[in-house]
Amino acid sequence: MHHPQISIVIPVLDEEESLQELSDWISRVMKAHGYSYEVLFVDDGSTDNSWRKIQEISASNPSFKGVRFNRNYGKSAALHTAFQTVQGDVVITMDADLQDSPDEIPALYDMIRKEGFQLVSGWKKKRNDPISKTIPSRFFNYVTRLMSGIKLHDFNCGLKAYNKAVVKNISVYGEMHRYIPVIAKWAGFKKIGEKVVEHRERKYGHTKFGLERFVRGFLDLITIMFVGRFALRPMHFFGTLGSLSFLAGFIFTGKLIWDKIDSIYFSHVPLKREITQQPGFYLALVALVIGVQLFVTGFLAELITRQSLSKRDYLVIDKAGIDELPAGSKMKLVANQ
Repeated sequence: MHHPQISIVIPVLDEEESLQELSDWISRVMKAHGYSYEVLFVDDGSTDNSWRKIQEISASNPSFKGVRFNRNYGKSAALHTAFQTVQGDVVITMDADLQDSPDEIPALYDMIRKEGFQLVSGWKKKRNDPISKTIPSRFFNYVTRLMSGIKLHDFNCGLKAYNKAVVKNISVYGEMHRYIPVIAKWAGFKKIGEKVVEHRERKYGHTKFGLERFVRGFLDLITIMFVGRFALRPMHFFGTLGSLSFLAGFIFTGKLIWDKIDSIYFSHVPLKREITQQPGFYLALVALVIGVQLFVTGFLAELITRQSLSKRDYLVIDKAGIDELPAGSKMKLVANQ
């Protein structure tokens, strides 16, 4: 079966006014450049007539397809479902609100196919958003750059392009869609680029996101960084913290015991307070208990990790002199690398 050159993924949430205009625009761009393509709308529980509009568009042009969730699951669920469905050699995501321009698609496609990038993220250098949105966004982009080591200015830009191998081998869940470049990097796809794109003013409707997303976004970033660094070696994290805590408790305990011995056998000066009445006693006790708990947590996490490793696929990017990978092996050849 011949795969389309480009798959365009568009999550939709109450965007009935813009869908026809966006579809016509995409069609013009695809026709002008002679691309074979498919467009997949993912209706994420819209309460307006978005799904009816998607059905009309699909009926008039077979290249446009749609799936509909029974309720609002979030953008990450929409992207994950679409990534498992599309078949294009290059997958491009964009928002349905007309703030992302389809005219950017050819350049993004070339960056993947001709320049060899595995992921290209748009950068809305000149934003048409209120300051209440741009300042928190810049802050979180800065923190993400710092923690992930990925030099992107706009991690959350909806306009991105992917090699097919990337979308078929990453999992996007929760609200992790804003950190897909980080997820891709931890999966081994490290050739990540950036392109300045036009940010158009919203023509219809209103933004679906509030400031609370930045709090959740920060927690998601911590989760991704932890999982990326320690998913396969949790004892390194918990064991280190446990060792430090246990060592601190041991030092406190040794100090208390020495003070007691010194007062009895050397200085013969009674302690002002009994050991159990000193703050250091409780610090030592808490540090020792926490140290043991962290060690136990690390051991349990290692056992769970060992179990999951037996089911883990190892991605192979190429092969030579081998017709096919061994049946039942843990190796999986990524598509269209």
